[in-house]
Parts: sequence; structure tokens; C-alpha cells
Amino acid sequence: MNKTKARFGRVLGVLLLCLGGQPAQAAELALADAVRQALAANPGIAAQQARAEALRQVPAQAGALPEPRLRLNATSLPLDSFSLGQTPMTQLQLGLSQALPFPGKLALREESAQWEARASLSQVDESEIRLAGAVKRQWWQLFYLDRAIESVLRNQNLLRQFVDVAQTKYSVGQGLQQDVLLAQVELSRFEDQELSLRAMRRKAEARLNALMGRAAETPVSLVAEVSRELPELRPSAEYLALAEQHRPELQALKYQIEAARARVALADKDYYPDFNLGVVYGQRQGYVDLATIQLSMNLPINTANRQDRARDQRKQEWLQKKYSLDDLRNRIAEQIDVAMADYRRARKQTELYDKSIIPQASQTVESMLAGYQVNKVDFLNLVRAQVTLFNYETQYWQALSAANQALAALEVAVGKEMYR
Repeated sequence: MNKTKARFGRVLGVLLLCLGGQPAQAAELALADAVRQALAANPGIAAQQARAEALRQVPAQAGALPEPRLRLNATSLPLDSFSLGQTPMTQLQLGLSQALPFPGKLALREESAQWEARASLSQVDESEIRLAGAVKRQWWQLFYLDRAIESVLRNQNLLRQFVDVAQTKYSVGQGLQQDVLLAQVELSRFEDQELSLRAMRRKAEARLNALMGRAAETPVSLVAEVSRELPELRPSAEYLALAEQHRPELQALKYQIEAARARVALADKDYYPDFNLGVVYGQRQGYVDLATIQLSMNLPINTANRQDRARDQRKQEWLQKKYSLDDLRNRIAEQIDVAMADYRRARKQTELYDKSIIPQASQTVESMLAGYQVNKVDFLNLVRAQVTLFNYETQYWQALSAANQALAALEVAVGKEMYR
């Protein structure tokens, strides 16, 4: 009997120790490192950077004159003898001509291409901002799952201890067999939760690896300790002002509007003719050589079907970009408001769980555990209290993860990293 009681006391001591203990996890991948690796290795970003570099080569081409044309002719050649000196009209000609667009057209083509090139660079920045936000959100989701798995493992260990306690009390006639069965059922439920959480973690791990440009099956081990401080938010008007300055997607659309404006001006220039200037040198055998100067131009006379429609098209394209800019501003304002609302809710939940609910639930479990030792607390209530504590701990980590994911979404909306 004394040995049984001693064993019972040791088990209770282990239970109390487990309630206050926090398991450690090897630290490997920090959030900043994950973002840095993703930006360096993501193939989608590399593809956009290559496209931007290609567009950067366009303005110089668009602003250059067309290539000159060289001609070599044999004119007025007699077919009876093919002699170059038979008639004074026969000559060998060497000609050079240059197309000359109406003044201002080349500059407008180059300007339009420059704005498009700038827009493409801003689109790369936009993709990087979105990728960083996606990595942060996925990292925090994985962090939450790691904490949830740690919690469920700790609770499995506690429930195994509960089973030992119930069996010990039952063996000395102080407990019921149903208490043992109840603890085993709850233990099985925790084992089922572990399976679900690990499956969710594998999916989250694969998504994070994909964002980082790595093989989906690459093992990911996150740092176990992070700052739990959650900052105060600024007024939404400040975030809107920051977005106007820093959001790359907004800048890209502004550049595209300027490019469209240049194309409208170019369409207006198409009402004027383009020129072609040429010089021809003619060599005659036995006669004096000749020179010819040529100037030609196109005649834009069918303006109703060409120039008018082209100008209307360019104006509509410009208007489409302007309306898209207004729509984007509205969507960014919505993104900021949603992210702020999500953050405030999650932050409040985090504070509530951390400062009130979890400490009270922990004290309740410890008190009920001590009461169960002296048969003052029902075993079912003890198990329910422990399960409730587990749920609160899991919800705390979920709220902390949600708050940081909302901050990441807010940074994407603003287009600027502001936190951590």
C-alpha cells in the first residue's frame, strides 16, 4: 500500500511539472531568413525581373530613326546589247534614303516605352511585396501549427499520467474503472488531433517551400521563440498616405497612365505626314554623271478610318488606366481596413487569452488536480478542465499567428515593410 501511494505521489508531481513546463524546439528558419530566401530564389520573381530588363531595352529602340536604305540600280539598259555606253540614258545608280517620321513622333514613342519600362520595374516590386507577405503569412501559419502540435503532445503526456493516476486510484479502491476508460478515450482524441495537425503542417510546409523556391518535401524547422509584442496601429489615413507613396502597384498604374498619355499624343501626330529623303548618284559611261535628290511623304487623307479611330482607341486606353487607378485606390483602402480589423480582433484575443483566460484555466486545472488527489473533484471534470486549457492555449497561438498575418497583409496593402 505504501509503495502504491508513493507511486501515486510521483505521478502527481510529474503532472504538476508538465503543466508548467514548456518544451523547446531547435531553432532554424527565422522569418526574415525565409523572406530573404524567397526573394532570392523564387522563379516567378526572376521571370518578372527578366521581363523588366527586356522592356528596359525598348525605349532606345523606339526613339531611334529607322535604318537607312541602300539601293543599287541599272537603269535604261538596252536589251539588244546590254551596253552601258550605247545611250546617254543608261546609268548605274547608287542610292541612299532615310525615313524621317514627323518631328516629335520618335520622342513620344521613346517616352511611352520609358513609362512602360518603369511600370514593369514597379510590377517587380509589387510581386516582391506580395511574395514577402505570402511568406510571412505562411510562416506564421506554420509557427501556429508547431505550437499546436507541441501543446497536443504535452497534453497527451498529461493524459497518460491521468491514466496512471486513475489506474492507481482504482487499484487501491479509491477510483472508478470508468475514469480509466475516460482518460484513454480523451488520449485517443488527442492522438487523432495530432494526426490532423501534422497533416496540416505538411501542407503548410509544402506551400512555404514553394514560395521559397525549394522542393516541396524539404524539411522546415522554425524558430521556437519569437517576440510576442503586438504594436499599436496608426490611423487608417496614415496607411492610405503611405500606400499612395509606396505601393508599387499604384506606381505602376501611374506610369502606365503616362505611357497611355504619350500614345494619345502620338496618335495626334499621326495626322501629319512622315517623310523620306533620298540621294541617288548615277554613273553614265561616256557621258557626264548625274545626281538625284528625292523627297517623298505619305498623305494622311483617310483620317476617318485610320487616324480618328486610332486616336479614339488611345484615348479610351488612357481612360481605362485612369479608372483602373481609382478602382485600385478603393481596393487598397478596403485591404487596409480589413487588415486593421483582423489585426485588432486577433490582438484583443491574444491579450485576453494571455493575461486572463489561460492563467485562470491553468490555476483551475492545478486546483482540480490537487482536489482529485483527495477525492474532492470528479475525474471527468478534471479531464474536461485539462482539455479546455489545451483549447485555450491553441486558440492563443492561433490568435497570435492571425495578428501577425494581418500585419503582413497590412504591409502588402501599404507596399512598405513596417513591422519586424
